Amino acid sequence: MQVELKPLQLSDADTLYEFFQKLPASENSKNNRAHGLSRKEFTQWVQKEIDYSQGKNLREGYVPRTTFVMYVDNIPVGVSNVRHYLNEKLEKYGGHIGVHILPEYRGRGYGNIIIMETLQKAKEMGIKRILIFHNDDNVPAWRASERVGSKLDSINIIDGIKVRKYVFDASKL
Repeated sequence: MQVELKPLQLSDADTLYEFFQKLPASENSKNNRAHGLSRKEFTQWVQKEIDYSQGKNLREGYVPRTTFVMYVDNIPVGVSNVRHYLNEKLEKYGGHIGVHILPEYRGRGYGNIIIMETLQKAKEMGIKRILIFHNDDNVPAWRASERVGSKLDSINIIDGIKVRKYVFDASKL
């Protein structure tokens, strides 16, 4: 099995369009803003994501983030984001990393792989203390974080949702 985590690139927009349409529009407090876009709108969205990774054209209150796609044997199966740093709001809820796996690829261990690969990317960006948040009822996600070495920091109620905050020490990679 060959696994590769690649940053989102404009040259991949045509091949990734269907992938992003298959990802749920909203799930576990995570949003797929590319879901339902036309191909032209999707290409514009990819460019916007690339700009965000470079700190360009950020909306107020947003921080730079890089979007990665995980390929297994050259097939896109998951997507992750790394926020380059956190503001006060993201420290309390949001964290550095977000991960989505296509529904048809769940339960195969890809969550563990994408989290580990994304933690490595965060470390390469110079992030030493990496925060990951999971809804309490998303047991596969928070168990995957625990399996890769993230430590439970706290459980809080945020906007009526029970949320688990995990911390990963990048020096462990």
